[in-house]
Amino acid sequence: MRIVLNGESRDVPEACSVASLLAELQIRGDRVAVEVNLNIVDRRTFEGTALREGDRVEVIGFIGGGEELHERR
Repeated sequence: MRIVLNGESRDVPEACSVASLLAELQIRGDRVAVEVNLNIVDRRTFEGTALREGDRVEVIGFIGGGEELHERR
């Protein structure tokens, strides 16, 4: 079946879940947020959230780090 992943068309197996999509992409589920058809998917339900033909999926990665905002005195 075909979905749209981060704006690009992609073929995935018929019985594809959010978890299996992330595994196929080699992405750790604890490091991303996933949205399907404008709805944020709870990480605890990745395994049971089935994707369907034409779904629009966004996978957003978290970036850590940054600079300290205040000088230490």
